[in-house]
Amino acid sequence: MAAPIAWIDVPDPEGSWGPPGSLALPLSDRGLLLADGLFETLLVEAGRALLLEQHLERWRASANLLALPEPPGAATVIPRIEEAVRRSGITRGALRLNLSRGTPDAGARGIDLPAAGESPPPARFWLQLTPCHPGFEPLAVMISRLERRNADSLLSRCKTFAYGGSIQARREARARGADDALLLSTTGEVCCGTTASLLLQRDGRWLTPPLSSGCLPGVMRGRALARGLASEARLEPADLEEAEGLLLINSLGCRPVRRCETRDLPPLPPAEAERLWRSLLAD
Repeated sequence: MAAPIAWIDVPDPEGSWGPPGSLALPLSDRGLLLADGLFETLLVEAGRALLLEQHLERWRASANLLALPEPPGAATVIPRIEEAVRRSGITRGALRLNLSRGTPDAGARGIDLPAAGESPPPARFWLQLTPCHPGFEPLAVMISRLERRNADSLLSRCKTFAYGGSIQARREARARGADDALLLSTTGEVCCGTTASLLLQRDGRWLTPPLSSGCLPGVMRGRALARGLASEARLEPADLEEAEGLLLINSLGCRPVRRCETRDLPPLPPAEAERLWRSLLAD
């Protein structure tokens, strides 16, 4: 039976393979202590990681923006993915690539980075492959009253380990009888879902918030824009009340919204949501 598999670049020079629960980070790793790291989530289908090039490019751009070490490239990542598929037997699943700023010298603590001229600790890379089926079922959402995306933060432009805000927003949604939450920006506009980009249909056209809202530059969001399926527009909470449809889209699925707050919407049928999503995956 296919089972989750992980690899981490310690303690052996070639790294270590095993079930995710059997591998470990040093307790002093900045990714663990400070959420000082980046990750990418990709879909694996038929044993192949989809849109790998696009995810690696975002990974590199985010690392550069946050002054993290250069992440591994395709020459390192692809053999690890192939080995993960071989070892686990997972041909369809969620692949997570992780990059931490690493472990500082023994005894070092705090948030400070090495001073100019000092060598930074080597970055740490690990991955995990878990069975997963893409999701297309409709869901109910509400607007979080507790959490907002910071439109001015560098972190909002990157997929960092720091997902506490999304966790609390989804917790809030579940407590109010919804499946997920929509996040507003510090500018007051509608921004995104907790783990997905937002598409809003108005006058037959799909719209998505601009990056200036603080939304993550999602890979599927970028594909929708590049292919003319969607265009950027500032979206206010009032626009949700008049939307003809809402979608939450990411690399693991496309979820139509059947209810937003107390308003019922005609959700896109799952088969149609999947067709739209797969059209963005196609080369």
